[in-house]
Amino acid sequence: MAAGFSLDEKTIPLQYLEKWTDWLCEGKVGPFNAALACLAVYCLVQIVVMALLSHIVGTGVGVDDSEQLMYMHYLWAGYGGSQPPLYTWLARLVAGVLGTNILALKIVKYLLIGVALASAFIAVRRLGYSSRAGAAAMFGLLLFPQMVWEMQHALTHSIAAFCFSVVLFLALVELVQRRSLLAYVLFGVAIAAAILSKYNNVIFLAALILSTLSLRETRGVVLNRRFLISVAVAVLLCLPTFYWSLTHTDQLLSHAGGFGMARENGVIQKALTGVWGLGKAMLNFAGLPAGIFAVAFLIARNRPAPSLQPPPWAEKLVWRTIAFAFAITIVLVLASGATQFRDRWMLPILVLLPTALAIHMDARGDRGRKVQDIAVFVGATLAILVLPLTWYAHLYGGDSRGSVVRMDYTALYAQLTANGPIRTTVSSWHWLGNLRLIDPDLIVLDEELPDFSHLLKEPAVLVTTNDKEDVGAVLELLDQAGYVADGPPQQLAVPQLFGSDPPTRIVTVTRLKKVTAAAGAAPQ
Repeated sequence: MAAGFSLDEKTIPLQYLEKWTDWLCEGKVGPFNAALACLAVYCLVQIVVMALLSHIVGTGVGVDDSEQLMYMHYLWAGYGGSQPPLYTWLARLVAGVLGTNILALKIVKYLLIGVALASAFIAVRRLGYSSRAGAAAMFGLLLFPQMVWEMQHALTHSIAAFCFSVVLFLALVELVQRRSLLAYVLFGVAIAAAILSKYNNVIFLAALILSTLSLRETRGVVLNRRFLISVAVAVLLCLPTFYWSLTHTDQLLSHAGGFGMARENGVIQKALTGVWGLGKAMLNFAGLPAGIFAVAFLIARNRPAPSLQPPPWAEKLVWRTIAFAFAITIVLVLASGATQFRDRWMLPILVLLPTALAIHMDARGDRGRKVQDIAVFVGATLAILVLPLTWYAHLYGGDSRGSVVRMDYTALYAQLTANGPIRTTVSSWHWLGNLRLIDPDLIVLDEELPDFSHLLKEPAVLVTTNDKEDVGAVLELLDQAGYVADGPPQQLAVPQLFGSDPPTRIVTVTRLKKVTAAAGAAPQ
């Protein structure tokens, strides 16, 4: 043998990678598929490491989790902020067992992420496709940047929407397979969970029903009289929140301006801007997974594949669901005049894209098998590589609002209570929810929390940061509740972690008192 590496030696790492991919697709860990076992380990690692790091370093949580800390103090049918309540209910449930802490928040987050990914795998297998297709569908979801990155350190309601849209698809698969009374009841529960996780899941629900009706093999599921049971269960479970929404329309529509409606002059110009914005959001959301599958197909193009046959009903169901969701969204965009879209809002349209691509490859022989292997390998590798980055983002946050993670909330709470205990803190947004990690009984209010005046209890303080947040709305609420400043405002220097520049953040604190007459001035 010549000195140096031989051809066989060079291929050894590649062989190990192929064996690892094969094991993920078809291996077993006890009675469980290896992909599902690895998913469970991944979620457990994230829960333990993030909670432990926060405990050691002493950081808070980001703006989305801090909002949940503020809301989950209450068990209501709705909470404001234009979001449904399911995520908050789950957070309150876990916190009721484990206490108000970061561990509870992370358990909710990764339980939902894990259930979503596992549901994709199980749904594909229940449809009769290979475990390799199931693994490709599952790890293909981790090719979405919003799933593998953004959801790891931010977002709450979008995570619930992700989870229960996939669970809803699985429930439909079970309904098609069994068509039992229990399956109809569980499908109704899944419908309610999807709607109560995020309202735009109604698009996914409508698309799923339309695609089911469009196929001869499945339309009987919807046309069956027992489908009314599903509808009744869903309505009953959603009814309290529907009623709450009708009686709290201000909170329900508080973020409607985020769609950019009426910002363009002319119907045609508005329509073109809306469609263009929707297209960009879809590309940003799904460009990476679509690109990975496309590259994988090019790599595998020389491998043998049988001639294309008409797709089975299951594949048609998935592709038609995507098509109907896109069509419904286009109609809504044109009808509403919306011109601005966030990437994650495309989830109800494209969440089944990896599933559609993965099951299509099952009929493509060796070529399809190679594409599935590449999707599994890239998705799993990407999830592992970003782990330390997610830990860093969890502790360090980001710029602007994300930097609230780095504040020393123990020091802030000590300064706020230096002159006596407090029952309520008020701010112009929900970053102060982090204080409930220090004092779980503390009432934390912002302008979006319903029944503001009834919740505010003395002693109370108004706390604002130097980040140019508009405090006009919360000052108006304080005035309506009959609260005024009890002395001049005080500026506090709160330490920031990780050698932040500047090392402290200035917050302004104003003690509040309730007056019975209209006399007095609102805090400035």
